[in-house]
This record gives sequence, structure tokens and C-alpha cells, in this order.
Amino acid sequence: MNIVSSAKRQIILDTETTGMNQAAGAIYLGHRIIEIGCVEVINRRLTGRHYHEYINPQQLIDEEAIQVHGISNEYVANKPKFAEIAQSFIEFIDGAEVVAHNASFDISFMDHEFGLLRPKGPKTADICGILDTLAIAKYLHPGQKNNLDALCKRYGIDNSRRELHGALLDAEILADVYLLMTGGQTKFNLSGDTGGIGAGGIIRLSQERTKLKVISASADELAKHEARLDIVAKGGQCAWRD
Repeated sequence: MNIVSSAKRQIILDTETTGMNQAAGAIYLGHRIIEIGCVEVINRRLTGRHYHEYINPQQLIDEEAIQVHGISNEYVANKPKFAEIAQSFIEFIDGAEVVAHNASFDISFMDHEFGLLRPKGPKTADICGILDTLAIAKYLHPGQKNNLDALCKRYGIDNSRRELHGALLDAEILADVYLLMTGGQTKFNLSGDTGGIGAGGIIRLSQERTKLKVISASADELAKHEARLDIVAKGGQCAWRD
């Protein structure tokens, strides 16, 4: 499994909905999206751009769902309907690769919302790629818990702000998880060059950081190196000279 995507522009995405039933089953019960949160990653670097909207689902939110994300019916009553934000959302994800945890859940809801538009909107897969971080986590950590909280603990990401689920916060945390899980563009703060700290406490490589100093071997050191390889070669094949 190729866990590192070659996509240059990625949108790390999360949604909150009116009900907690999973994927297609929830849609058949008439549930809708009430929050969308996205952060942009280009060439495996967070750009600082994000997309975030609360949405009036035009129906009541299940009490079970409110307990999870804390979004009340009163809070979304005056928020825009999905049809009012659809174009700006489509423009934000168009041509990118959408990265989501348990992507089938989010994508099925997005497709459902696009399908309710008049005229009918596109399928998500027709305008952008899709990458599921849950599938990656299961591949890397088979038989273990792979929800977002478990992955934060496994990769040392601070998710203390996540008392309730929230689409934008979860997208920010997922970005840190994804970049670390796939060998992301991060580093430990050993040099004092902080670059900029992300939501999960990850130290980002600074665009303005000084270039590493390259120290070349001296002629004497090169001669000693070749002499050592001569000794190795006498015992058989010398891999360093292949």
C-alpha cells in the first residue's frame, strides 16, 4: 500500500452531521451536514488556508449527535443552507485530493448534499481525489484502535482541546496525524528553528530557515576511506563500490 500520496494540493476535511448513524445508513434516515471544516496542504506543508462553515440542515439534530459535537438546533438556525455555500465549497476542494478519516462517511454525505442541489451538483470523486486516513492507519497498525484520539496518543499529538468533536479542529488535528503517519514534513525542535507551531504542537520547517552547512571530506580523509575499502574488497565484494 502506497501510504504517501503524490498529490501536490490536499484538503484535510471533516464534517459534522445531524445524526450519528454511519455512512449510507445515516443518509437513508435523512441526516444532513451541519458543519464542514477543511485545511489546505500543498506539497505536504500546511498553507494556513482553511474553509469552515456551519450549515442550517433544515431539520432537527439528533440529541445523541449534539452530545458528541455540541452543535445545537438554535446555533445553526440562522446559518446558511448548504445550497448557499455549495459553490464556494466546491471551488475550495476542486482539483485537490480530499483527505478524511473514514472518508466514506464524509464523502457519502457530501455526495448526498450535492445531489440535493438544483441543478444537481457533481459527485465528489468527479472533482477531486479521495484519500482515507483510516485505511492507512489500519494498514500501519492492524488490530489496534485507529480512531483520531488513539492516533493522537500514538503519535504524540496534543488533542486536549478536543473536548467535543468539531469539524475544523478535527481537520487540523487530522492534518498533523496524517503528516506524521506518512512521514510528514515535520521535525523535532532540536535546533531552535521553530518555523511555526501547528495545532498539534508539531514544529513546521520554516521556509526562511538557513541552509545546512555542507562539510566535504579532505583529500587525506578520502585516501584513508579508499584504503579501508581496499581492505574490505580483499574479503570479497565491496558493496560501497558497486
